[in-house]
Amino acid sequence: MDASGLNLDLIKKYNVQGPRYTSYPTAPQFKEVGEEAVLDLKKCIFKRNQEAHQISLYFHIPFCFSLCWYCGCTKVITKDQDRGDIYLDYLENEMDQVKELLHPDSKVVQIHFGGGTPTFLAPDQLTRLGSAIHQRFNTNSKTEFSIEIDPWRCTREHIRVLKSIGCNRASLGVQDTNPNVQKAIHRIQPYEQTKLVTDWLREEEIRSINFDLIYGLPRQTLATFQQTMNDVLQLKPDRLAVYSYAHIPQIMPAQRLLNVNEMPTTDEKLSMLLEAIAHFTGNGFRFIGMDHFSRRDEELSQAIDNDSLQRNFQGYSTLAGADLYGFGMSAISNVGNRYWQNSKEMNEYYRLLGKSTLPVKRLLHLCKDDLVRKDAIMRIMCRKSLSKSEMEEKWGIDFETYFGDALQNLVELERDGLVSINRNEIVITEKGRLFLRNIAICFDRYLNRGKTDRNFSKTV
Repeated sequence: MDASGLNLDLIKKYNVQGPRYTSYPTAPQFKEVGEEAVLDLKKCIFKRNQEAHQISLYFHIPFCFSLCWYCGCTKVITKDQDRGDIYLDYLENEMDQVKELLHPDSKVVQIHFGGGTPTFLAPDQLTRLGSAIHQRFNTNSKTEFSIEIDPWRCTREHIRVLKSIGCNRASLGVQDTNPNVQKAIHRIQPYEQTKLVTDWLREEEIRSINFDLIYGLPRQTLATFQQTMNDVLQLKPDRLAVYSYAHIPQIMPAQRLLNVNEMPTTDEKLSMLLEAIAHFTGNGFRFIGMDHFSRRDEELSQAIDNDSLQRNFQGYSTLAGADLYGFGMSAISNVGNRYWQNSKEMNEYYRLLGKSTLPVKRLLHLCKDDLVRKDAIMRIMCRKSLSKSEMEEKWGIDFETYFGDALQNLVELERDGLVSINRNEIVITEKGRLFLRNIAICFDRYLNRGKTDRNFSKTV
């Protein structure tokens, strides 16, 4: 992507609150449910699994040794690693319940450990978790198996164990390499430690490595962020995620510990974004969309060209159509036309599993309109265009009539060069790839009819 086509005025204009569209409808639309609805859900899962499906498994490990003040994840702060054994007891309970509902020939194509800090678990606990998964589900050497790693809380033995249980991808939380910024956000992580863990991963042939960066943090300047980008490029990552810091202390109270007076101005923050796009695309990376970059020879880049790029709760992926089962507190699942989310409270998560029921607290059954709009929005997030004729043929609609409001909403975006609309398709321009969330918002029935609050992060 050529960053010269962007400017601060355009970015500020579209830097509004909006969903990240890891799902549609988005999580605020999920409804709280009781045990009767969960029993019905189990029946639906069992019915769907009268035939085999490809499946994706997500495991939420909520524990962290210390609190990063910027973090917006569901987490439990503790130094007691014995809590990991108790948590694994319940994870195995949950896996047993789900396994009984699945077709025995269903194949696992993707596994992801998220958190929290999955490497909070000791090596023997990770071994136990890996064994529990492989014993219950059909995995093989081709299963895509990724983990989120805090380099400061990771040993060589962790990496050896991850390799032994089949892990072949890793995402390292870096955020920023500047010591003053790290102190301001309460996350001390020397660059040397990040390099050490990266080297260990490659020595164990876990070669697909992603780094997470954040711009807009206290004490960051354009100069310090440029140094962070240079630092991570020395480690030769395969992918990069460059996130905008979302300051939402009303939802994440720990963010009140940050000094807002030390945060960069809007212009400074957005200048970091422009610099990131220019710097990474000038150094062999392709801008995938929103905040993701991939090496030009890496599969995410190839997926854009062959229209196989997908999006789910773990971000961008090349694996299409798998049923997603989430395990652990707060984990979200998506199977067929249903989303559901586990309890975000650990005691409640444990209590429900102790009653031999799934720990589901929120659920959404998608209607046909949800499914049509989900298809449109996911095509926008993952492809270079949205074909009107393909949507009409698949869903039996007249595109111009069905999406009349959306087309009207797109007029200004087309005027600003983010999309190009012709008789047959809506084309996302190279400049528009930064504003995918804004384009998708135009098709979001809930936002455009005022049926949800806009308590989301900024779109840029």
